[in-house]
Amino acid sequence: MATQNPPVSQTRSFSTVFLIEMWERFGFYGMQVLMVTYMVKRLGFVDSKANLVWGAAAALIYATPAIGGWVGDKLIGTRRTMLLGAVVLAFGYAMLWIPSSHPYLLYCSLGVIIVGNGFFKPNAGNLVRKIYEGDDTKIDSAFTIYYMAVNIGSTISMLLTPWIRDYVGAKYGDAWGWHTAFGVCAIGLLLGLINYSLMHRTLAHVGAPADGEPVNFKRLGGVLAAGAVMVFIAAFILQSETVARVCVYAAGVAILGIFIHLIRSSQQHERAGLVAALVLTVQTIFFFIFYQQMSTSLNLFAQKNVDLSFDVFGLHLFNWIPEQFQSLNAIWIVLLSPVLVLIYNAMGKVGKNPAVAVKFAWGFAAVAAGFFMYGVGAKFAVNGQISSWFMVGGYGLYSLGELLVSGLGLAMIARYVPARMGGFMMGAYYVASGIAQYLGSVVANFASIPQHVVDPMASLPIYTKLFNQLGVAGVICTLIALAMLPLMKKLSASHSEAANNNDPLPPVHSETIPPSP
Repeated sequence: MATQNPPVSQTRSFSTVFLIEMWERFGFYGMQVLMVTYMVKRLGFVDSKANLVWGAAAALIYATPAIGGWVGDKLIGTRRTMLLGAVVLAFGYAMLWIPSSHPYLLYCSLGVIIVGNGFFKPNAGNLVRKIYEGDDTKIDSAFTIYYMAVNIGSTISMLLTPWIRDYVGAKYGDAWGWHTAFGVCAIGLLLGLINYSLMHRTLAHVGAPADGEPVNFKRLGGVLAAGAVMVFIAAFILQSETVARVCVYAAGVAILGIFIHLIRSSQQHERAGLVAALVLTVQTIFFFIFYQQMSTSLNLFAQKNVDLSFDVFGLHLFNWIPEQFQSLNAIWIVLLSPVLVLIYNAMGKVGKNPAVAVKFAWGFAAVAAGFFMYGVGAKFAVNGQISSWFMVGGYGLYSLGELLVSGLGLAMIARYVPARMGGFMMGAYYVASGIAQYLGSVVANFASIPQHVVDPMASLPIYTKLFNQLGVAGVICTLIALAMLPLMKKLSASHSEAANNNDPLPPVHSETIPPSP
């Protein structure tokens, strides 16, 4: 009599996804932390062009998961699509390893990364949901740990790859420094794939129906062919600022039109929730405009106007490389995530957990304070350079805002959108976030520094003017969010009442912190 394999624990299954996600984020953020300065210093792009190229890439990176999730659910399976995405991403980073300064190689490499991310990201998150399906007591903790995996992997790579670039560059030349650092991103993902090959059996019981069927090579070939076409479409979009701008703005109009159509065609009891989701999605778009400054204006600001020495009471501790300041975002996320979950749980037990709309207002206030901190640092600048500690504080406030706004974005969609529209609206939310990333790069160009300006005293007022303006914009967003609270309270009450009178939506825990792309 054949013996059955013992059931696999949720923890072992989760660990498999956790580890490949951690290595995937290691590769992605190791690449992202260098990309804008690579275009400026290695390829000779002006600040404004580098910002817009990366903004367009970020927009596409956020948009493609909507397609990748559908491929996983309907065509080749969740597990297979995630694995395919990881392989494609490793290939994209390996292309950046090639020591060439031709811009079109960069565009094609980013195109491969965009497609790989689209396959990987939604399906990895979907596997976590499937592992804990029906176990509401563990899903919140699982997603919090999963979100921390994103930031553990990104923290390590954002500290490591700039150091590798400088170390190898000093020994073997500037070109080898840059491309070896990108190569490490490919190696990291290769390690993740090796680890997945050893642990993949723990996911054999999880996935879409297609995962349990033999490989349909016709479908797989179609997906690969469509992916290859998407690579060249993405490269074409990236190489033309005009095409990128038209695509992004057209997508924005389309998303707004979709929301309006869904609201008008929805049933009466669904409309309040959809209007609430639209209001919060618009607020999230404004947040991502702020978010994009990390890899654009704040990154370039660190290159020119930040004292790289960390000192305490005159005692020198260590120096950082300018790009490494971006890791502060991930470090703060790891530190603040469990604190916020504890606060949410404690407030929930006494029935005082604030509404998502209230948390959004708090988040914008934190972001505003963070940008004002850079302006305050400029008041104490020495020879045009602010203390690195102001960057630590600014990133801390900025990261708190991220957890309060971006961290609750998908929970907001799940709370207010009818289940039959849930998957589509998740994709629409990501596309809207990508549009905001591009708009953030446009905003960053208000502080574009001409190539001939190298004096920190000349660039400091340009950057601080932008940051102070962003702080003011954050205050305005906070006031608007506060002004919208009565409407949001009314919409939420109408949505809850309608849900109680009809088929209720599945419970959603607002303290869940879902992963960002």
